[in-house]
Amino acid sequence: MIRVGLISDTHGLLRPQAVAALQGSDFIVHGGDIGDAGILDALKAIAPLTVVRGNNDRELWAARIPETEFLQVAGVLIYAIHDLSQIDIDPAAAGVRVVVSGHSHKPKVEERGGVLYVNPGSAGPRRFKLPIAVAELIVVDDAVTARIVELA
Repeated sequence: MIRVGLISDTHGLLRPQAVAALQGSDFIVHGGDIGDAGILDALKAIAPLTVVRGNNDRELWAARIPETEFLQVAGVLIYAIHDLSQIDIDPAAAGVRVVVSGHSHKPKVEERGGVLYVNPGSAGPRRFKLPIAVAELIVVDDAVTARIVELA
């Protein structure tokens, strides 16, 4: 079993509850709108990190971060992009099993056409009345499940 922690839209705030929820992850994916390079260092201290740049990551430190990224975990190919509306591949045709995104701040897990779409929601400052959340993927061989973890 491999556990992949998912986080997005921290906007400069890495909550202790998010760090606690990500502990024990074998990998972490940050779906963009990071807000502070120090957040990446803190996440890398937990597990190997895959990160994509969000629309608000405009500072010089963020220029080197790609807009999309792939991560292979066991038999599962994961594709990360901040804004799902800007996806420029056919995930199923590309062999992608999971698409991780952020941007909307709305946590969601949905399977379409054999592809699991996961938005962990926002782990940063609260926006409107949306929950503060992260998510996790559990990968066993080529099977994958996802769940949202709301933070207190």
